[in-house]
Amino acid sequence: MSPAPAAVRRRSAAAAVVLVLALAPFVLGPYAIGTLSRILVFALLAVSVNLLTGLTGLPTLGQSAYFGVGAYTAAIVATRLTAIGLLQLLIAAGVSALVAVVTGWLAVRARGVVFLMLTLAIGEIAYSAAVNWKSLTNGTDGVSGIPPVVPLPGMPALALDGLVYFYVLAVFLLLFAAVSRLGSTPFALALRGIRDNEPRMRAIGYPTRSYALTAYCGAGALAGAAGALWVSVQRFVSPGDAGFEIAALALLAVVIGGSGSLWGACAGAALVWLTRDYLGNLEAVAGRGPLLLGLLFVFAVYALPRGLAGVRLPRRPARPVRPMDERTT
Repeated sequence: MSPAPAAVRRRSAAAAVVLVLALAPFVLGPYAIGTLSRILVFALLAVSVNLLTGLTGLPTLGQSAYFGVGAYTAAIVATRLTAIGLLQLLIAAGVSALVAVVTGWLAVRARGVVFLMLTLAIGEIAYSAAVNWKSLTNGTDGVSGIPPVVPLPGMPALALDGLVYFYVLAVFLLLFAAVSRLGSTPFALALRGIRDNEPRMRAIGYPTRSYALTAYCGAGALAGAAGALWVSVQRFVSPGDAGFEIAALALLAVVIGGSGSLWGACAGAALVWLTRDYLGNLEAVAGRGPLLLGLLFVFAVYALPRGLAGVRLPRRPARPVRPMDERTT
């Protein structure tokens, strides 16, 4: 049996996007490639937010904490241990997941606005730790002097922006594919059940708090991996990378893209990043990026209640089938 037309269209669109991303370094300049690398990292962070907000129904403002933990961990590993990117990714994701276990144990006991405020507090604690733990984080000066990333043992260091971009793209596609596969598992179905009707899920025997904590830790690990990629691109990390602005922008990207949609979260991340760092720096708007983001959010709320993922292009009407007698006369 052949795949459904909708599935074929989705696969074709995904293949076209991957092809465009793969060809980008051959047609764009270094600045544009650096911007595209940062968009991919931010999109991965938005995907981690979507795991909680869209899949589990837990809107969060704390993912910047695990993003910052992953970034600082990767920076410390790169400067004191090894420049191998695989080790940086694994260690950063592991440390972020461990921090998520400790903090999430308390956070997942709440729901709604209380959960949102708890995650906001977690993010502020992480930011304060980055500022004040100077022996480890170097305070407000940040960690600099990070060597170029080496993707795998035996490979050369990636000093050119285009090569770093290919490394970031490869990791992004692998992690995005892994999260996509998660969406069709019984675990993901249970998370959707918790999102839609947690009391009923609890009544039929599901340990909803354990499921929520597992999703919370997985999202923390994914945010930590994004933080490690951020260090590979920037080769610098500062307390601002664990601040409220990053968390708010990631949640805004999920809302604009469409809560519950992976590709919508990525599209929303690209739109938010370009609005803030490209349109907001144009001479015509004189650096009013936050104002543009506010207008974008208001427009999305009123005109796109389901986000970019809810936009449906009009289809051509099917040709009417003529009666048999008309076709034979």
